[in-house]
Amino acid sequence: MTRYALTRLALLLVGLLVASLLIFFTLRVLPGDVAQLIAGTQGSPEQVAAIRARLGLDRPLWEQYSDWIGGVLRGDLGTSLLNGRSVGAELVQKAQVTVPLGLMSLLIALLFAVPLGVLSAVRRRRGAGTAMSVGAQTLAAVPVVWAGMMLVIVFAVWLGWLPAQGFPRTGWSTPWLAIRSLLLPAITIGIVEGAMLLRFVRSATMQAIGQDYVRTAAAKGLTKNQALLRHGLPNVGLSIITVLGLQVAGIIVGAVVIEQLFTLPGIGRMLVADVGGRDLVKVQGELLVLTGFVLIIGFLVDLVHRVLDPRQREAV
Repeated sequence: MTRYALTRLALLLVGLLVASLLIFFTLRVLPGDVAQLIAGTQGSPEQVAAIRARLGLDRPLWEQYSDWIGGVLRGDLGTSLLNGRSVGAELVQKAQVTVPLGLMSLLIALLFAVPLGVLSAVRRRRGAGTAMSVGAQTLAAVPVVWAGMMLVIVFAVWLGWLPAQGFPRTGWSTPWLAIRSLLLPAITIGIVEGAMLLRFVRSATMQAIGQDYVRTAAAKGLTKNQALLRHGLPNVGLSIITVLGLQVAGIIVGAVVIEQLFTLPGIGRMLVADVGGRDLVKVQGELLVLTGFVLIIGFLVDLVHRVLDPRQREAV
């Protein structure tokens, strides 16, 4: 197990290094010049050149990359080219919105997908199971923006139960208001991601129902549902853990879009604004943190799956 964990950790570090290279050099070939943006439309070529020199943008790319990655290794993601603030400090501040939004979305997706996925598999030959399967396929194809707009119309405009946009200025000092403002965005991401997870849970449950150990348990006196609950669902749970990394990636992508729709001051909205402003240092820091988070989640999921699955423990 230790050897496996070290191997996976080495792959994680290599993945982060490759991601940093791709992020840094891809941003440098995109059109636009932050120095020209700072100088304004009336800025002369001399003024633009002076700004580029002051910001260090006239140095060789490999030198810029070395300085940036060296700072990252020291825990310093750099300083914004536009406002001079610490990128790490701004990420910590915006994460107070994005991280709770992601956790709430994941919880809603699991609460939505797991019981309904199992139920649709158990009742697959009945109308209810078919309806849940068709509903999940429909929801999985729905764009998250459209789903968000429909939920706003119903729960914010018609019913007036939840706010349509914004986050309280007081932040988490008023927990209920903060949770209330994140609930509708989290439901939007949760039901779309949950619909995709539901289809996977349904497939894994149907596969478990057909396994010999479930049929053997039923032959020994347990009902089919009891045999599935005791012997089948633990294996379904292992399958769910396997795809959690992909779900987290989907939630992050959904958060970038949903924070725009609901005007939430999170990392996703900041990222979109920084891309538009050509603030390269902030954008590369934000992308590296988001990519690193997804890679770390995948690393942890692999370890947990290795620990919980007795077949893989025996293969160590």
